[in-house]
Amino acid sequence: MSSPTLPLKFVSSNRRVREDRRFVAGQGHYVADIALEGLLHVALVPSQYPAARIVSINATEAMKMPGVHYALTGEELVKATEPLMNGLDTPNVRRFPLAVGQVRYAGEWVVAVVAETRAQAEDAAEKVRVEYEPLPYVIDSEEAFDPSSPPVHAAHGSNVLLDKTFVWGEVDKHFAESPRHLSFRVVWGRSSTVPIETFGVAAKWDPWREMLDVWASIQMPKYPDQIARSLRIPANNVRVHQDVDVGGSYGVKRGIKQTVIASHLARVLGRPVRLIEDRLDNMRAGDAHGPDRIFDVDIAFNDDGIVKSMKMRALDNVGAYAGRSPFQLGKPIGAIVGPYKIQSVQYRAVSVTSNKAAQEAVRGFGQAPTNYAIETAIDKVAAAVGLDRIEVRRRNFIRSDEFPYLIPSGTHYDSGDYHTVVAKVLAHADYEGLKRERDALRAAGQCAGIGVAACLEPSGGNSSFEPLLNEKNTTTTWMDSCRINVDGMGFITATIHTTSAGQGHETLAATVIGEVLEIDPDLIRIVRPDSLNCLPSNTPVGSRMAIMLGGAAFHAAHKLKAKIVRLAAHQFGCVEKDVVYEGGTVSNAASKKKLAWAEHVNIAHRNFHLLPEGMEPGLEVTHVMQVPTGTKLPENGRVQMYPCHSFEFHLVLIAFDPQIGKPTIRRYVIGHDCGTVINPHIVKGMTLGGIAHGIGAALLEEFVYDSEGQMLTQSFMDYLLPSSHEVPKVEIVHHCTPSPFTVFGQKGSGESGYLGSPAAISGAINDAVASLGISFSKLPIRIAAISDAIAAAQDSKPKVLK
Repeated sequence: MSSPTLPLKFVSSNRRVREDRRFVAGQGHYVADIALEGLLHVALVPSQYPAARIVSINATEAMKMPGVHYALTGEELVKATEPLMNGLDTPNVRRFPLAVGQVRYAGEWVVAVVAETRAQAEDAAEKVRVEYEPLPYVIDSEEAFDPSSPPVHAAHGSNVLLDKTFVWGEVDKHFAESPRHLSFRVVWGRSSTVPIETFGVAAKWDPWREMLDVWASIQMPKYPDQIARSLRIPANNVRVHQDVDVGGSYGVKRGIKQTVIASHLARVLGRPVRLIEDRLDNMRAGDAHGPDRIFDVDIAFNDDGIVKSMKMRALDNVGAYAGRSPFQLGKPIGAIVGPYKIQSVQYRAVSVTSNKAAQEAVRGFGQAPTNYAIETAIDKVAAAVGLDRIEVRRRNFIRSDEFPYLIPSGTHYDSGDYHTVVAKVLAHADYEGLKRERDALRAAGQCAGIGVAACLEPSGGNSSFEPLLNEKNTTTTWMDSCRINVDGMGFITATIHTTSAGQGHETLAATVIGEVLEIDPDLIRIVRPDSLNCLPSNTPVGSRMAIMLGGAAFHAAHKLKAKIVRLAAHQFGCVEKDVVYEGGTVSNAASKKKLAWAEHVNIAHRNFHLLPEGMEPGLEVTHVMQVPTGTKLPENGRVQMYPCHSFEFHLVLIAFDPQIGKPTIRRYVIGHDCGTVINPHIVKGMTLGGIAHGIGAALLEEFVYDSEGQMLTQSFMDYLLPSSHEVPKVEIVHHCTPSPFTVFGQKGSGESGYLGSPAAISGAINDAVASLGISFSKLPIRIAAISDAIAAAQDSKPKVLK
């Protein structure tokens, strides 16, 4: 593919995001808005133990409570359903929606109580009595990796789900010939996206039509297929309604176990059932935690700060069940060297189970933690050789004339101009002036530091990391689709085949179709059919929708335009290349004939005798798009991962009082290059939201477990989110390096901001305390950790006697 050379009329223009109108007016359509006659409600009984055998369950008193209809246990559910799917080939690590025989983390759901109202179900859930026999448990990642640790799944034989080492290039040789080495460890604390809306699902079973209708706040590939598989029913007996708005996700709205519970109960009770998590359900057991990762990194470099090779071990604690979470160690392989010309890499990916809540996919799918480790390495190299951190990055950057650039792990980066982006950011921020401001703050008694981070956002949503980690998986397509229909009155309706979590997909599709057909996007209606009427889609994951949905809409619109041109050429009696399409009107210069939009619509729908031979009546087209470059299985541990690579460069100034230790972000500038921007408002929103998310991961957010296996951060009283006080004004510097693999040169931006902000903030805090001889190597860096470390450092200084 190549980018269009003609000026763009609608793409890249500051057009209103069409979805905003209904959201701002309170007219969104969420799961909680689904009003089904006879609807029943679910409340859940959690385990208080991190590991225990379930001796007995007594729901007698619960069933006597007003409005109560049922109490579902795991023992009943397991007889009617299949285990939920694992991404890896780990058949003895089985997961069911409710605990079966044993609980494996504090908060795991044991019983689902159904009643006429949620309040009645909650009251009854408190009456359920479960007798437990406590078992040994393991929380710490390193302990879980130890073969002597208590097994979370005894049948599996150990707590290790994945331990795979990749070697790309001559690592040993490069380490041997490099004059300098350094080693370090950094830790990424377990956090998530914690959207405003928790996961919710409503299910209705029609026994006469044998149809399961599902409404859910979902962001998950193959969701209808997984429902059918688990419930042991044909996939065409499941109808997922895609016109449900999702109140935030960024990966965590998987919800398969919640859906299986509600769907099974709807079949058993013959009434619709709704399960909406409360905040406790969601935070302690909603399958919504993110990476919980330890990085051990070794770097080989020279006296000029040029990094030649890297060794990295990533140990990820996925919690009690696997799901897709181990794959979050796979995606970073596609950008394992970041934007740098590191010649060789040894990467050991280790995934272990523990008695924590299960991980799931979280924004960036493991890329943000890996970027944090890589950027920390570059900062440490700069300190070791005594050079400015930005200068070391410049020396190691891939140059713009080296694209497409092949990295050691087998991925070609499509395009980029990293040096220019950095130069634009430094000029915008007045970098020298920023350093003077930092020094002035230090002179006034503040701890002040500058942080930088340069990172890539792999985009396009391929699945090639899955067969890389699981050879039994042979998937080589990760398609998305668009259908366009022009009705007999000439109005355009396009279908997209996934739910929306606020990413502006309707705006995206309408803008692209309008651009190709030269018609105002506001005149194009975008709809979402249910799953039985859908074309293939793999949902908005992996920063893929601008590339994949945008590409599918582009190609479908071109197919429609080609049909119109063919129809017109037949009327004009000329060849198609002599027909000009402009703004919906087609003309032929030689004959001076024209056909307006309404005329060719009329011919297509009503004048079969005027159609070219072999042309079907009507104006309807479909396009199913495959990931650009994503057509092959891995070979020898190498694979072309995502097709496109956006670039971002963060520059941040942070200051804080050394006694209080509360960081204040005084300046935040980001340079962002995601190729051709389809809608600037959407990209800006993604970037600002991602930075806010990254501030949380860097300074505030963490699911903390104590030594007894209990989660201490089960509400927003303890799990701290950034507010308007913590999120500063962000200055965005734009640059555009089009991708050669996409229809307009666009790249992904759904994960932007988040992928580099934690690294930049960490770097700024470490710069602020470097003169005290201390540093922080674990995120989040809490206020208490900062003030305590400074106090300890000051206490250790020799006292001067007067």
